[in-house]
Amino acid sequence: MAASWNPTWDLDVIFPGGSTSERFQQFLSRLEADLQALRVAADTLAPDMDVEGWLAFLQPFESVSKRLSEAGAFVSCLSAQDVYDQQAKLLEGRVNQLSATYESVSVVAEEVVGRIPDTLWQTLIQEPRVAPIAFALTEWRQRAARRLPAAQEALISDLAVNGYHAWGNFYYSLIGKTLIPYEENGQTVQLSVGQANNKLRDGQRSVRERVFERFEEAFAKQQDLYAQTLNHLAGYRLAVYKARGWNDVLAEPLEVNRMSGKTLETMWGVIVEHKETFVQALAAKARLLGLEKLAWHDVDAPVGSQDKTFSPDEARDFILEHFARFSPDMADFARSCFERRWIEAEDRPGKRPGGFCTSFPESEQTRIFMTFSGTADNVATLAHELGHAYHQHVMQGIPYLAGQYAMNVAETASTFAEAIVADAALAAAESPLERLAMLDTKVMQSVAMFMNIHARFLFEMRFYARRRQGMVSAEELNQLMEEAEREAFCGALSQYHPRFWASKLHFYITDVPFYNFPYTFGYLFSTGIYARARQEGPKFAQRYVNLLRDTGRMTTEELAAKHLGVDLTQPEFWQAAMHHLKTDAQAFIEAVSALA
Repeated sequence: MAASWNPTWDLDVIFPGGSTSERFQQFLSRLEADLQALRVAADTLAPDMDVEGWLAFLQPFESVSKRLSEAGAFVSCLSAQDVYDQQAKLLEGRVNQLSATYESVSVVAEEVVGRIPDTLWQTLIQEPRVAPIAFALTEWRQRAARRLPAAQEALISDLAVNGYHAWGNFYYSLIGKTLIPYEENGQTVQLSVGQANNKLRDGQRSVRERVFERFEEAFAKQQDLYAQTLNHLAGYRLAVYKARGWNDVLAEPLEVNRMSGKTLETMWGVIVEHKETFVQALAAKARLLGLEKLAWHDVDAPVGSQDKTFSPDEARDFILEHFARFSPDMADFARSCFERRWIEAEDRPGKRPGGFCTSFPESEQTRIFMTFSGTADNVATLAHELGHAYHQHVMQGIPYLAGQYAMNVAETASTFAEAIVADAALAAAESPLERLAMLDTKVMQSVAMFMNIHARFLFEMRFYARRRQGMVSAEELNQLMEEAEREAFCGALSQYHPRFWASKLHFYITDVPFYNFPYTFGYLFSTGIYARARQEGPKFAQRYVNLLRDTGRMTTEELAAKHLGVDLTQPEFWQAAMHHLKTDAQAFIEAVSALA
């Protein structure tokens, strides 16, 4: 019998002592010195340098890149596990300063790469020691053509530390201290945002209603501060875009995700075209709950036998069993994550809301963060983050610069892992109520991707258009949010979440703008891949690994063409994926009707 899972992570194996770690301070000091040396070296770069000259720069650049990522991962874990850790915030500031220096070095290098003569460029990227990172260097060359001169880009990076990124860090502090009062057993307890979000999935509607009301009230009290934060983040981006001559607010997120606007437009077009089945599924769930229409806080309410809770060990065993049916290698890796305490899942106050998986490339480890309270949704989140971790695991052995995959394909691995667990659980359902619960989980995931995230995308597009004209008030943000939700959900709900823009940290992330559509892309893309896996059986596991290993060295369209033989700018692939998911929605509708 497996030992019980300890749901707190071990960071000491990387840097002992947490935010007071002397070893981490030494690590940062060495990194700082190497980064300064790299900055000096960048100033000597010339477009006519030979291959050896470039290797003398690129090799230490890759080493610094890995170690900076390691440092960033460590401080993000410290800040997430305890939002009151002031020393962690100081460390975060120091790492952000190092990141700004690194960005300055990067833009100088990119500009010089952009000026390499074509004949010398071909010689450089075909050199065996450089060829493995040729894709990354080609991206440097392309970015240089679209950006400001290196000195101006370096200044932007420097100013971002105490401007752009500082506002993002302020949000984390603000939401970490936002508490939701909740009456329980005659006493009022103060819930963190993460804990309150979990209660919005409670089986009792009275609990969901009460928490949602308190949730809105808590954010209403601080909405002006949240509005200032969001306005300044957007204002910074728009000012940078204007300086670069970028008129399209999607230019950066599309570049970051290595995909074309045509692919994004086609994907959303197909989704909108096929939403009606999911609107019907929401109506069926409303009937099941005895409601005319679902409210926002009812969408993820448990149905059937889904109100059962999972102990941490039950969640672990459930995931490992179903991972093993697809790939023993994936299951073995996931088991090691539990055994080596790579997962922080304890349900306690003071933690940052949400979940993430972060990589420690120097240590060749990962860490998963979430708050586990025993719900089926928590189990899905855990499988999701383990999918991220497996993606990072199979990238080992690839040069760091060739292994930096974009968010949209990162979400492919995570949602693929969720699909494995969800489908296996559905197949093993022992009663109509259990099957209904499993179908509900799957269909509401589709609703989240096609409606909730679509609402986020619509909101951000309209917010940025409005922000070009000036600051946007909290009241107007509430209006924009609710309008986007009504459109994205096709009017299927009776009550919406006007302050969602304040409570969702994805709107405030400074690393990746438009932290929304990549989730939907990954969900649909992984659905298409998963359909192939079901057709081909266990032999597909290695093809899946091969696809993942290419995610850092191809565009999204190239990846799909090579490994799946499809054109993502055309609707056929997306339509097939939607058909697969609509089948689940129709099965859910029929299951609800059978209970009537």
